[in-house]
Amino acid sequence: MIEYEVKVKIDELKEKFEDLKKVFNSEEKEKEVKELEKIMSEPEFWSDPENAQKVSKKAQNLKDEIEDFKKLENIFEDLDVAIELSEEDTTILEQVDEILKKIQKKVNEFQLKMLLSGKYDYANAFLTIHPGAGGTESQDWASMLLRMYIRWAEKNGYEVEILDCQEGEEAGIKSATIKIKGLYAYGKLKYEKGVHRLVRISPFDANGRRHTSFASVSVVPEIEDDIEIEIRPEDLRIDTYRAGGAGGQHVNKTDSAVRITHLPTGIVVAVQSERSQHQNKANALKILKARLYELEQQKKLEEKMKLMGEVKDISWGNQIRSYVLYPYTLVKDHRTNYEMSNAEAVLDGNIDDFIEAELLYFAKIQ
Repeated sequence: MIEYEVKVKIDELKEKFEDLKKVFNSEEKEKEVKELEKIMSEPEFWSDPENAQKVSKKAQNLKDEIEDFKKLENIFEDLDVAIELSEEDTTILEQVDEILKKIQKKVNEFQLKMLLSGKYDYANAFLTIHPGAGGTESQDWASMLLRMYIRWAEKNGYEVEILDCQEGEEAGIKSATIKIKGLYAYGKLKYEKGVHRLVRISPFDANGRRHTSFASVSVVPEIEDDIEIEIRPEDLRIDTYRAGGAGGQHVNKTDSAVRITHLPTGIVVAVQSERSQHQNKANALKILKARLYELEQQKKLEEKMKLMGEVKDISWGNQIRSYVLYPYTLVKDHRTNYEMSNAEAVLDGNIDDFIEAELLYFAKIQ
């Protein structure tokens, strides 16, 4: 007889796989492969080697995905057979356990590969945090979020570089931009963008009253020069200032820090991590280009969501997550409804479950 805990684990894995099936849509993938094979069979296909290589690679990637999916289906079938046989032969229980471990690993690998297949999901990420209105209270909350993402990056083996950090007068930060370097850093963090809300007893309130604070998070990929985003010099205001504080490793005697304002959109990017003004400017322009690209993608997605009647969920300006520390402890994502009662662990960087829920949620609605 299979133990109750094992049955629960099996049910959870099957449920997870059913969700993946809905997102993967093998029939659509196979149809796309046939269309690509038809293009590849045309006499003039190889006359453009660069395009031919891209199409061939895409077709092969799709075939590999379909093959991986079929292997996963077969493993689940093996599990069902093993469970059936274990009712009569208890020695097969060990085999069930081994198949279960194999499935867990394969499901997680397939899910990651499938959910992180966006154009720039593999890239490094630029993450920027700004406190909302509320002075010291919100600035302190912004610094707590900054620590949370740095701790998350460290736990996942990513490298963190602080590009800019403006400290608050009393506590916290006025703004911060960090670069998180590592495979799929952007893909995992891309849905963290939005407004984050904190409810707690304020450490800055002598009367010990409950306060609500807000901070916004922006996440963009480090992108190559292959995207077509026009940045006109006349649309930019470039200011320089002396680097110092948490963002710079030194206090400059020259104005090496750079702040770029994109006048048409109001986007502001500041970088002060390098000693060279030229390098800081290059990094700031790279972030600006990525943010303008994201803005275009956001507009397209919001238009699609309007047609689906879900514009509220995709609006980056809306509050996406609440962190409640008083009168109870709870962290809840308002898009996926995923929640955790251990708020302390979340603020210490344990946000992988939230990230997984986000990836699954947006994969279903896009």
